[in-house]
Amino acid sequence: PPKKKDIRDYNDADMARLLEQWEKDDDIEEGDLPEHKRPPAPIDFSKIDPGKPESILKLTKKGKTLMMFVTVSGNPTEKETEEITSLWQGGLFNANYDVQRFIVGSNRAIFMLRDGGYAWEIKDFLINQERCADVTLEGQVYPGKGADENEKVKNKTKPEKAKKKKDAEKKPSSIKEDNRATKQREEL
Repeated sequence: PPKKKDIRDYNDADMARLLEQWEKDDDIEEGDLPEHKRPPAPIDFSKIDPGKPESILKLTKKGKTLMMFVTVSGNPTEKETEEITSLWQGGLFNANYDVQRFIVGSNRAIFMLRDGGYAWEIKDFLINQERCADVTLEGQVYPGKGADENEKVKNKTKPEKAKKKKDAEKKPSSIKEDNRATKQREEL
């Protein structure tokens, strides 16, 4: 049993133990729990459109923190990127979207959302901005209005690379592929 100690003689460790005892019996509301301890929101499968994989992601990310990368087109300085993304953040704030912005490079920023269910609506807003080169959300790159034509084409050709891999896998297995060079080493 703990010794009876005068409250004036308590040190920081004693105060921490006392706080733990008080909080042990407290009922903490679900909204006050950290995100990783909250139970996941139930998913209504009737709202899922099987033709749109984004609808599944919207429902699974609802209520969770999500980050998206945004690239500013042109060759902006960090200050210009700050100003442009600040305007976008202000527009989103006026539309009642809670978004935090972090500049991570001279032309790149992270937009952090408290509720990931709104991420695709915010992505649609951002890619329609004149200076938005692209938005990266859940590993998928969406070209923006400000993207070069080469970048738009490059992003569209990514699925074709997967097709090429599948075709390569269909080759007969008699040809052994490895990492070695096919030509013999030449003497200098």
